[in-house]
Amino acid sequence: MGFIEYLRQLITPAVLGEAAGNTMAIKQIDARFQTLIDSGSLPGLSVTVLKKGRKVFQKGYGYADIDRKIEVDPCKTQFRIASASKPIAAMALAKMVAEKKIDLDTSFYNYIPYFPKKKYDFTIRQLASHTAGIRGYRGKEYALNKPFSIKESLQIFQDDPLEFSPGTDYLYTSFDWVLLSLAIEEVSGMPFSEYVRKGVLDPLGMHATQAEFPGVVKKSIATPYTGRRSGFRKAIPIDNQFKLAGGGYLSTSEDLVKLGSACLENTLIPADILTQFLTAQQINGKSTYYGLGWQVSEDLQGRPYVGHVGNGIGGYSNFLVYPREEMVIALLINCTDPGIQTVLDTEILPLFFLSKKADV
Repeated sequence: MGFIEYLRQLITPAVLGEAAGNTMAIKQIDARFQTLIDSGSLPGLSVTVLKKGRKVFQKGYGYADIDRKIEVDPCKTQFRIASASKPIAAMALAKMVAEKKIDLDTSFYNYIPYFPKKKYDFTIRQLASHTAGIRGYRGKEYALNKPFSIKESLQIFQDDPLEFSPGTDYLYTSFDWVLLSLAIEEVSGMPFSEYVRKGVLDPLGMHATQAEFPGVVKKSIATPYTGRRSGFRKAIPIDNQFKLAGGGYLSTSEDLVKLGSACLENTLIPADILTQFLTAQQINGKSTYYGLGWQVSEDLQGRPYVGHVGNGIGGYSNFLVYPREEMVIALLINCTDPGIQTVLDTEILPLFFLSKKADV
């Protein structure tokens, strides 16, 4: 370990915990994350936590690349964030709504008239809230390795009927966000990834967040793995570029909390529009626990949050924003569903809320 790396290690969670007045909780969190690595539950893990805009916990655990023994760096290591990509895409959609370029309650066909007509019409809002009736993945569609553009990927599902009359039910599907990203492309006149870069990522300083296109520089990208305690193996090759909006972004935990801060502080989207995206939709008077590209729910302790959990080939994520506590948590893992969500929900994440002071 070089001297600079040694200094960096000195200013990670233990020091932050002492500054927060809750060293014991921080030590417990640190130990439990390390146990997940030592037990073989995870290959690598990156965590960053903000409270009231201040970084109160940040650390990398395990390996970005097991074979080459490259350790996780929470500021530099890029992970597949899977469906935590949806809040990024939602911010791009919200920006278009704010600029009056897209209307949430206008028919999708106003923007994409060449999409095959269905029995029922459906709106942009219904797509964003997963209430339009578009079907979900079938068979191996979840792990396609074909270089489809967004428009080309319509061939996968465009000829299938809607699963239900729009607005009458809820069905979570990333194909909704394929359609929304296509609408953004058509309206903006630029590739979806470029619009997101210019409209969302660059303004928020999220320079380590990018699309995982073929040929993308892989210097800082965590190797995607599958498997659990029986041993990790490299994930099968996939091409996520067509479903970038629904699950194709790479990011760091350092970058992702910036998106959460923008959500709390209304620094990118006007409050009246952002509120629509962060409000759970209703079906027959019952909550779907989903807004427009954002999960809207409560944790096991009853604390309201917005954000997204993501699970994809070679990547797993927890992106959580707690408005009341003004807290943002970004947790990224370079493995397909490692089966630790219950441990996170019941044993680890609640420890961040133990401090009675302003900071964790």
